[in-house]
Amino acid sequence: MPVFNQSRQNVIRLIFAATFLIIVVRLAVLQVFSSKYGEQAFSNAVYKKTVYPGRGIIFDRNNKAILNNTIIYDLTVTPYEIKQVDTSYLCSLLSIDTAEFKARVVTAILKNGRYRPSVFEGLLSIDLQAKLEENIWRFPGFTLVERPIRTYPFKAGAHLLGDIGEVDTTIIRRSNNFYQMGDYVGRSGIEQYYESVLMGQRGVQHLIKDNKNRIQGSWEGGKYDTSAKAGRNLRTYIDIELQQLAEKLMANKVGSIVAIDPKTGGILTMVSGPIIDPNDLTGSTRQKNYAKMALDVSAPLMNRATRGLYEPGSTFKPVGGLVALDLGVVNAGYGVACSGAYYGCGKVIKCEHHNPGHAANLRLALANSCNSYFSQIYRMTVDNPKDHNTKAGYTRWKDYMNAFGWGEKLGVDLPNELPGSIPDTTLYNKVYRNQWNSCTNVTLGIGQDKMQVTPVQLANAMCVIANKGYYYTPHFVEKIDNETPADSILKPFRIKHEPLTHIPDEAYEAIHAGMQDVVESGTARVAKIPGISICAKTGTAEKYTVLDGHRIKLPNNSMFVCFAPRENPKIAIAVAVENAGFGATWAAPIASFLIEKYLTDSIRPEKLKDVERIAAANLMPAYLKRKQFIADSTRAYYYFNLRKDSSYIKKYLNQRSAKVENPRQDNNTVSSNKKAVVEKKQKQTAIIKQQISAPVAYKKHNNSPNRNILFYKEEFLFVDDKHFKKQIMA
Repeated sequence: MPVFNQSRQNVIRLIFAATFLIIVVRLAVLQVFSSKYGEQAFSNAVYKKTVYPGRGIIFDRNNKAILNNTIIYDLTVTPYEIKQVDTSYLCSLLSIDTAEFKARVVTAILKNGRYRPSVFEGLLSIDLQAKLEENIWRFPGFTLVERPIRTYPFKAGAHLLGDIGEVDTTIIRRSNNFYQMGDYVGRSGIEQYYESVLMGQRGVQHLIKDNKNRIQGSWEGGKYDTSAKAGRNLRTYIDIELQQLAEKLMANKVGSIVAIDPKTGGILTMVSGPIIDPNDLTGSTRQKNYAKMALDVSAPLMNRATRGLYEPGSTFKPVGGLVALDLGVVNAGYGVACSGAYYGCGKVIKCEHHNPGHAANLRLALANSCNSYFSQIYRMTVDNPKDHNTKAGYTRWKDYMNAFGWGEKLGVDLPNELPGSIPDTTLYNKVYRNQWNSCTNVTLGIGQDKMQVTPVQLANAMCVIANKGYYYTPHFVEKIDNETPADSILKPFRIKHEPLTHIPDEAYEAIHAGMQDVVESGTARVAKIPGISICAKTGTAEKYTVLDGHRIKLPNNSMFVCFAPRENPKIAIAVAVENAGFGATWAAPIASFLIEKYLTDSIRPEKLKDVERIAAANLMPAYLKRKQFIADSTRAYYYFNLRKDSSYIKKYLNQRSAKVENPRQDNNTVSSNKKAVVEKKQKQTAIIKQQISAPVAYKKHNNSPNRNILFYKEEFLFVDDKHFKKQIMA
């Protein structure tokens, strides 16, 4: 054989050998070393079903389950497994179009990948779940997954319990991918704060599928399944019956109620108005209800107990009196002569009392809530000669406020608590260019000016006074089932804080006596309960808002704080009812009913009519209707410009224009020699009537361009436009 042919044969043999070797290596890689096709074959035959654990149950102080778990279904999709889906029928069941179908699949891929299941339609109604279950074989890649959700048998505690919702990409990223798409977590309240305790642990079931995607049973007899582990239960201080009563009394009102056990810091009840049913934020209607509440200008989703900022008004006076006693600037016998107003700073601070002797000592001043008395002792406190100057004295006063837990977060076991506001000297230096003194902020002595606190801070201050200087951080949870040393979440609430125990008992007893007189013979006699010694303080705090470009003075907030019994305090309460008037009118009776219910487990039969009267009273601020109209119409106009669809603004175009009427005359406010001027100006006054029940009018007062009179709810309320403009510029 020629050498040339022999060489060519060798080359051909080498080519065949190399090809054969490549094929063998590739087969080995595919069949031995690579798991890709094995996984695909496994996923075609076996479905990994995520088993979601039941979240831990929350119990009240009497071991009543105040929420429970129930089962509802999610429709999940694994994009990789979508093959020959009856898209039109699925879309008709879900009431969506094909464009929405494709968009949801793309979203699932972007958020969770092709090979992981994502929620396609969450929290299915019972009817829809039944239809899908019957036809699921027609939708390869889609699966029904059980989802434990919350139910609330007492229909109470929405703001404190919180709600749960599906995780988003932000939560997944923060958890270092511990959570997966489709997981539900606590989004607010106790549910969020104790998520690590309540959540439990996911499980997995392996189920065999046939060629039509129908489940045939367990794979390998469940050998590789892992069980879901339920979350642990929480035992709380909440009294659910007290909570229900408090929510009943706050129906159709804006404000908050907080009740605390002073000896433990355990929160017995926490209410935020407007009241909402927690069942509205669970199940298949959650999204619709949540969207509606989120657009409500009365902010029903906000927990005003920890995020509502209120000027404490006269409820501050026991605190101010105690500080003055401790610093030695006054004693319990110190008195002032008040004739109905305080004139010490060149401006008039009115007092509700003018009878002689109503502020002859601290006890009487507290009982009669004398503004002159507490304005004076505030000035004496910050002008204390021992501090050498007002700014140093004010700093010392602020330190006392912080010791009460005001101006800083208490650390309640709820997320997003606000610290309130006790301004420091820096703010006053900035606003008044270092030219300020005790007269500048003298109304701090009666709980006004720039002071703001939350209702839970007010209730905690009552705990400090009741306990004579100490408190435990307010909290809901007493213990966790199967608690271990590793559970450190409750440790901060078991620490006793003693910031004001250095104050002598005599000072506390003086304050206690005055507060008891408030109920026995003073401004809160309506709160008196036979056989129970209540220490309390009423408050009436000014409130402003901005409406149609004007800074409006609204009806005052009704405030009330108390603790009982005096000898052995078991409950401390703070109540705030916005725009409701005097503290004794609404807030005091509410607190009284709660004390009676908690301490005696009943309410006297003769008081049940008052309970129903207060529960039936609608005190929702009238200006909210106007604000809602403005918010809705502004949003409609935005979407009209965005989408060029006139249907968004059609109903607003049909509104009647503002009607001009003459405002009401109040002879108590406008003197007779000015009536002619007022009547002349009335002809130029416009009353805004769109979406507001009470007549509102603006007009010039006394020919001053910087002063307006606002008629609201048949009262004269003054608006300082110049001051308003300064605030806006700031």
